[in-house]
Amino acid sequence: MLLLHRAVVSALQQACRFRPPLSRLCIQACSTNESFQPQHPSLNFSGDNSSTRGWRIMGALLGFGTALAYHDHRCRASQESPPLYTKEEVYSHRSPETGIWVTLGCEVFDVTEFVELHPGGPSKLMLAAGGPLEPFWALYAIHNQPHVYELLAQYKIGELKPEDSAPPTLETSDPYAHDPMRHPALKVNSQRPFNAEPPPELLTENYITPNPIFFTRNHLPVPNLDPDTYRLHIVGPPGGQSLSLSLCDLYMFPKHEVTVTLQCAGNRRSEMTQVKEVRGLEWRTGAISTARWAGARLCDVLAQAGHQLSEKEAHVCFEGLDSDPTGTAYGASIPLARAMDPEAEVLLAYEMNGQPLPRDHDYKGFSPSVDWNTVDFDSAPSIQELPIQSAITEPRDGETIESGEVIVKGYAWSGGGRAVIRVDVSLDGGLTWHAADLDGEKQPPRKSWAWRLWQLQASVPAGQKELNIVCKAVDDSYNVQPDTVAPIWNLRGVLSNAWHRVHVHVTS
Repeated sequence: MLLLHRAVVSALQQACRFRPPLSRLCIQACSTNESFQPQHPSLNFSGDNSSTRGWRIMGALLGFGTALAYHDHRCRASQESPPLYTKEEVYSHRSPETGIWVTLGCEVFDVTEFVELHPGGPSKLMLAAGGPLEPFWALYAIHNQPHVYELLAQYKIGELKPEDSAPPTLETSDPYAHDPMRHPALKVNSQRPFNAEPPPELLTENYITPNPIFFTRNHLPVPNLDPDTYRLHIVGPPGGQSLSLSLCDLYMFPKHEVTVTLQCAGNRRSEMTQVKEVRGLEWRTGAISTARWAGARLCDVLAQAGHQLSEKEAHVCFEGLDSDPTGTAYGASIPLARAMDPEAEVLLAYEMNGQPLPRDHDYKGFSPSVDWNTVDFDSAPSIQELPIQSAITEPRDGETIESGEVIVKGYAWSGGGRAVIRVDVSLDGGLTWHAADLDGEKQPPRKSWAWRLWQLQASVPAGQKELNIVCKAVDDSYNVQPDTVAPIWNLRGVLSNAWHRVHVHVTS
């Protein structure tokens, strides 16, 4: 994705570097846009010359006082009119050797230093090198956020000449024009691609989440599927056969059903943002839903293609029909041992936790001390199982309730097939606790794929004017949620599972 994240670049920003010719000497240090002023300005000339030597040369030619006056004049001029470039000039800067420039509207940006920092990978940002960002931002519309524009402004070096500042000539049809209609109750986190969650009070009304309000997580436009021409392609092992299966072919496999909860790894990311800014969609507590899935088992289909368990570590990689402008499909992977295990109940009907292929940077966790300047995505494995999780869905944070009794509802779930064995609820911020009643299907050990809904009916202490309600869950490995967010904070805002808290007012 061409998703820009803020990067703190030491010394002078790329947009504030000095390069020949001398007519461009001061444009960056005196930028008209205060949002990308350098914190530590310095003057750099090309080649081996240091800034001091550069000024000595100018001083020798013009006299030191004249050089300072010239510098001051150029700075004032740059404030009045930013440097102008032609599209041809921009196009000539599309490699690390020449610098990497892009345009947005009539503005020109030098993003050379940001390419390697791009979370979606350098190759995605390089698609726009030497040209406009608009065709790619039309696809990755998540860029239309204030912090992305704020970051991009740091790399501005000028504007297109008036004759070249017309909208990009590359015609791009709306890739989201054929996306399906969505339920109006959904709380939308982004329109393009569409990402939304059900409101909490609807989320736990039913053990099986109704399809219209099932949370939606998209990275790209929804692909159009023709049932008559659809084919599932399975690459066989060395010496084996590859398969191309139609829907009718898949119907020939034994049908299995399993109730499974899906949760985005970014569920409850908004709570991490309250501690320190993270990058990603601001999911609240609704990036989770449950369905009864039916279909062919993955192990049966892989076995027909000739796959079998191996002593070597291997992953089964999935690629969706949705792809980016390079034709690269969004992908996920799970260990081959899990895919071939009949007891794992992995169906072709869903993507196990929606985890990315190793080439992606999306779903990895890091220490709270790691930021975008120090992160090494290759140092951490992709998330394969999510930790114990619970959240309160009723009452809502800030709600006013009647005195007497309060009914608290919510959900609890743990990854890796671990069963939820208990949910503790506190009405006083964690000083005292009550065990909630668990609802839903019975959960066998290590094969518990779905959530437990829970409920607590408790008396409100007499004279109490407010309640600080907290919940925490425990699974059959006795994993329990941490009490605060700060120790588990990470720059991607994933795995947010601290005690969930709501504050309510009580009327007499």
